[in-house]
Amino acid sequence: MNGILRGYWCECWTQNLNTDQQPTLHASFDAHSATQADRWIAITLRTITPALDNAASEQAWEWLYEGRIDTRRALLRAEPCAVTVAQADTRITWTVRPVTFVPLAHRRGTELPACAHDFKPHATD
Repeated sequence: MNGILRGYWCECWTQNLNTDQQPTLHASFDAHSATQADRWIAITLRTITPALDNAASEQAWEWLYEGRIDTRRALLRAEPCAVTVAQADTRITWTVRPVTFVPLAHRRGTELPACAHDFKPHATD
């Protein structure tokens, strides 16, 4: 099929381990290669490392120096991956999973699928 691209959907979640609260999504990113997906995690980890406690910082650097290659290999095999760092009572998890990006229908010069006409915009007050 023309226009379909394989890539990776990346997300960053946090969860407070002392509450029943569900994890919170903080960021998402569409990567078009395994390299781009694992680079997103690496850049984020390097950015936040100075603010982490010693244990969390060690977890981050361990992945950066040792675990990153395993993550890259898994992504190249189209396997989902997760990287987790625990900071005090907060767990931060980056997830990456292989996806197929389907192009959106262009609204000009093309008949949209029937389901497009079922969409009703949400009314605002």
